[in-house]
Amino acid sequence: MERRKFLVTATCGSASAAALAARGGGLAIPDSKSKRASPTLLERVQRAMLAMQRASWEQGVAAQALLELGETEWVILLAKEALVRQDAEGRLAMLYTGNAVTDPGANGEAVLQAGRRTGDPAFQKAAERLLDYLLRLAPRTAEGILHHITDVPQVWADSMYMAPPFLAVAGHIDEAMRQVEGLRKLLWNPSKHLFSHIWDDGSKTFKRQDCWGVGSGWCAAGMTRILRALPPARAEERRKLGGYVQEVLDGCLAHQRADGLFHDVVDDPATFVETNLAQMLSYSIYRGVKGGWLAPAYRAKADAMRRSIHAKVDRYGLVQGVCGSPDFGHAGTATEGQAFFLLMEAAHRDL
Repeated sequence: MERRKFLVTATCGSASAAALAARGGGLAIPDSKSKRASPTLLERVQRAMLAMQRASWEQGVAAQALLELGETEWVILLAKEALVRQDAEGRLAMLYTGNAVTDPGANGEAVLQAGRRTGDPAFQKAAERLLDYLLRLAPRTAEGILHHITDVPQVWADSMYMAPPFLAVAGHIDEAMRQVEGLRKLLWNPSKHLFSHIWDDGSKTFKRQDCWGVGSGWCAAGMTRILRALPPARAEERRKLGGYVQEVLDGCLAHQRADGLFHDVVDDPATFVETNLAQMLSYSIYRGVKGGWLAPAYRAKADAMRRSIHAKVDRYGLVQGVCGSPDFGHAGTATEGQAFFLLMEAAHRDL
């Protein structure tokens, strides 16, 4: 791939810098002469997230976190950048992950909301092109379940968060539910109440049968978002999805450590201790209790996890110990780890 070289020259006086800080919701980095109060924990985590390089799903989960926090101007900016990188097939935010199928769908809800807030038809057009890709062009199994990537016929747990919530928000609830049921059929381990990670539909075997914690977290959070998008008339779907989320919550919580966190492979204590699953489960619990489809008793579990997670944030706002970029096979930092801290906090605030 050709490298592009840019030369950027910028100057900014103290008056214009102060104005930018005021317009940016207090997220500008203060210099040593600033009289501004120290940034809050939430501000530090958000600032660190926005400093990170982002692939398609990372742009989407970051935008979703800001959407649920009510940071409208940031949502519009991230949605605009997702449009800049929409490819000829309609996939949004296509940066670094040219083989992505479902990951671009993580941007869909933010793009729809940006269109509603601004009235700019470019957002609606971009969302429609993404829908067309997911509904008509994207590779899938013979049963219609979306592949996660283009180059091999694999189905990943990650997809539960990436595509079905956008389909539901866009009004394609039946298709969203079909994807949920298909993903469960291929990946759900009924004896463990956890999701395996990757099914290879070509060989009809698991590529990765391990119950990766963040994989189950993507599923819990994805189904939670679908639940929030369902209209009151879809009572049967609400009942079913609520049960599915509770099952995976119970499956994960059975392996919770004394410190409130989990191992990277949930049922394998030889794997590293990981932070993001606890954020994903806490988000799902807070939304479930608020939505009335999860028993209030679960809140104490989420509160305990949240306390442990707060202790994992360093002085720069980086959530430490999540599945780390770029390979997600070690404890480190990642955009999704930052975003799920913000999603957890948004859900906690709303409850």
